[in-house]
Amino acid sequence: MTALHLFFLAIVQGITEFLPISSSGHLILIPVLTGWPDQGLLMDVSVHVGTLAAVLLYFREDTKGLFLAFLGACGVAPARRAVENTIYGKMFWYLVVATIPVVIVGGIFEVTGLEDAMRLASIIAATSIIFGILLFIADHKGATDKMMDSMKMKPALIVGLAQVLALIPGTSRSGITMTAARWLGFQRQEAARFSMLLSIPTIMAAGTLGAIDLVKTGNELVWVHAAFAAGVSCLAALAAIYMMMRWLSHANMTIFVAYRVLLGLGLFYLIWTGVV
Repeated sequence: MTALHLFFLAIVQGITEFLPISSSGHLILIPVLTGWPDQGLLMDVSVHVGTLAAVLLYFREDTKGLFLAFLGACGVAPARRAVENTIYGKMFWYLVVATIPVVIVGGIFEVTGLEDAMRLASIIAATSIIFGILLFIADHKGATDKMMDSMKMKPALIVGLAQVLALIPGTSRSGITMTAARWLGFQRQEAARFSMLLSIPTIMAAGTLGAIDLVKTGNELVWVHAAFAAGVSCLAALAAIYMMMRWLSHANMTIFVAYRVLLGLGLFYLIWTGVV
């Protein structure tokens, strides 16, 4: 992979990871539309790790509280006392419960090979439109009054079950979790916040598996490529998160829905004309 290929890949990943427009769908489409070789799931994981760093930095107060809650759950008494009267003590367990479904189903996809089998332009086109429309409906019909401290175990599990659908390319992990949170009545910024915090354990798990695969390659150049891609995607993701949170403070999600529908229609046209 050339430096230009890596840079472009990382920029696309960084911008699309937390916007509700499907980062995995865009990453799959890059080789289809450019003729570049497929970067593969391993490089996809590398740029995802970069976006993980971005969300940890942007929500550093939240991640600090969640880390203390994790230590408390591991039996570290001072950490447990530090969060026992805050939202983070409960939020940690909400995120754990919400992550379990995608870990189980994702493992099944990995073993059966369904993950690779669904990396098709036609699937991305269909899911971009379908789940874009669902986001539009949820965003306009959902209430906007619930804040993060209103989160309970049941709604957290519902969002976690919705996240399983993101295993289908083009669905968008952030998009489907925001859709579920909006259906449940959470305010737009709070829906985005929970969605991004929910990405932490998922990306960590994928990043760990990816790092194991990198070690197995024994190729130092692959590590260099992965580090470069992760760094660029981190910077791009930070900018994207900042802009999205500013946008959601005064506007709805229609702009993202419009993009998804246009992307899906454009892909169907390219499929119909035989370009892809």
